[in-house]
Amino acid sequence: MAGQALNERQRKVITRLLDGFEGKLTNAKWAAITKVSSDMALRDINALVQRGILVKEPGCGRSTSYALVLELES
Repeated sequence: MAGQALNERQRKVITRLLDGFEGKLTNAKWAAITKVSSDMALRDINALVQRGILVKEPGCGRSTSYALVLELES
């Protein structure tokens, strides 16, 4: 993720994920953590999925969750 520009909300949630986030990251949790609408949360999440920083986990609807992609650099 080094060198990739992230907005304040994205930095906040990624930091929480790296610090040992409890449970699964959902759109609703993102919206609550960052105090934004669910539409804005989904835009932030989709931007990170497109950039390969987050991955969508199996499931759909309200059970849709996302995980941080951790790649080891060589």
